[in-house]
Amino acid sequence: MQKYKKILLAGAAAMLVSLGAQAADKLRIGTEGAYPPFNEIDSSGTAVGFDLDIAHALCEKMGAECSVVTSDWDGIIPALNTRRFDFLIASMSITEERMQAVDFTEPYYTNKLQFVAPKSVNFQVDEASLKGKTIGAQRATIAGQWLEDNLGKVVRVRLYDTQENAYLDMAAGRIDGVLADNLVQYEWLQSAAGQNFEFKGEPVFDNDRIGIAVRKGDPLRERLNKALAEIVEDGTYEKINAKYFPFSIY
Repeated sequence: MQKYKKILLAGAAAMLVSLGAQAADKLRIGTEGAYPPFNEIDSSGTAVGFDLDIAHALCEKMGAECSVVTSDWDGIIPALNTRRFDFLIASMSITEERMQAVDFTEPYYTNKLQFVAPKSVNFQVDEASLKGKTIGAQRATIAGQWLEDNLGKVVRVRLYDTQENAYLDMAAGRIDGVLADNLVQYEWLQSAAGQNFEFKGEPVFDNDRIGIAVRKGDPLRERLNKALAEIVEDGTYEKINAKYFPFSIY
């Protein structure tokens, strides 16, 4: 009888541990909510876009119950590290500097940097043509960093808190062009606001790898990598991709 009691108690304890693990497997997704079509806030106040579709697909593969937390771009890595959320998916480029603060998954898409300017303007992508122009980019992005590193002595660099504000200033004629991820630029050029603008020149940087960030040493990274491989393998990623782009961005 004593033996059976021990077995029952062990079984009950295991069940409680299992239930506790299931209850604890609730994850918070961090994103910006101001970078369409990858992440934005819709009319109902919900964060939507490619990043969020990928995040929710990963959560499903991991068996996790996920909610979304938004943060201003400038403070988004500190927000991750102060545990406002558990992983960060906001079209963030994997850079050496950021890898000092966070760990990244394998890239979930790749990108390039390209200029956009009014169709009516002769905008050549060389130092002589760009000299004296004012070029916008979002603050704390590789586009902004690339401008400052490569053209800081040639153009006036104007940095913005959001990508949308850079576009608004260009549409109002306050800046001459914008440098940003060409996938975001592609989406904007399809919109009514972007109809009088176009890509200028070839991409100036074509190895922009985009990853999901987690806190340093967090084993969640490997779970996310496994789930990412699974959604690529079973076609889920391809379906999400096709919802936003007529070509593969993986």
